[in-house]
Amino acid sequence: MERSLNEPYRKTGNLSNGDSIEQESKGLGKLLVSGYEHVMAFYLVTGGAGFIGSNLVEELVKRGEQVRVLDNFSTGRRENIAPWKNDIEIVEGTIVDPETCARCMEGVDFVLHQGAMPSVPKSVEFPVESNEANVIGTLNVLLAARDAKVKRVVYAASSSAYGDTPTLPKIETMPPNPMSPYAVQKYTGEMYMRVFHQVYGLETVALRYFNIFGPRQDPTSQYSAVIPKFICAILDGKQPTIFGDGTQSRDFTYIDNVVEANIAACHASSECAGKLLNMACGDRIDLNKLVQVINEALGTNLDPKYDPTRVGDVKHSQADISAAKKYIGYEPKVLFPEGIMKTIDWYKSNASQFAK
Repeated sequence: MERSLNEPYRKTGNLSNGDSIEQESKGLGKLLVSGYEHVMAFYLVTGGAGFIGSNLVEELVKRGEQVRVLDNFSTGRRENIAPWKNDIEIVEGTIVDPETCARCMEGVDFVLHQGAMPSVPKSVEFPVESNEANVIGTLNVLLAARDAKVKRVVYAASSSAYGDTPTLPKIETMPPNPMSPYAVQKYTGEMYMRVFHQVYGLETVALRYFNIFGPRQDPTSQYSAVIPKFICAILDGKQPTIFGDGTQSRDFTYIDNVVEANIAACHASSECAGKLLNMACGDRIDLNKLVQVINEALGTNLDPKYDPTRVGDVKHSQADISAAKKYIGYEPKVLFPEGIMKTIDWYKSNASQFAK
């Protein structure tokens, strides 16, 4: 439901087994199940109508948690959260506005900060606009979270901060080497997370995402990620476009792993506060092989076409995930072979959503 933040928020409903749910926006709600009381948390998901944000919303709703989404719908899609619109609070607004951020923090326990302008090429074309969203917006979220005394902020950082350093796998202690405005901006967000923990005592966790993929990732923009673009191109009988020679590799990470990690980062011990953690599977596949895998799954044989390498793109990316295992108990449950098949099946069933 879309509502004013000044309205009291109260929801009652039914679990699938008939047990009752009751939530209050001030303080924690209570879930009563077979005589046991489970205290629910209140989550703010910035960018909650986007690809990753909407998958977080879906899982939190399944768990019976209380959810508020803040999104300006510039890249997020209302369709992504439509199935849960009656179970969540939707605020249309921007993290660039400090007052909106402050109002959205009312009663919140945990912030999952996914809101961003998430594209290396787009940041190259629009560095000022992307800086406003990715740096100023993140600072606004942190200030509002500090003032509202939220329990923890989990930040969507980016592996682009590593740049094109040849060492593999990438480990969090490596010096950053950002190669694009986007990488600089996301790295700046990481530094703000650490400093707000050190200076203000706000608990933060930064998760460095490595090429996340899965259902609801929009393939239609020129800035879209490779997996949805490749799948939809091949489904449409077109050659997928690779920038470069296709030998560049990525640690592709299925969305379910990231959802679990975000929630785990909210509830892990305070030992994780202020930490930077890689979020990936610890493996890699090159883009030529990716096209081959998609062709085999779809029974097609479309060769890629090759365009010049784009400015800011890195050659190889693979994560060391031992720190995430240590601090938040992370273990990838869906590896690339299973994740790519789930993703292909989803686009086969939902291709019409993205028809131009």
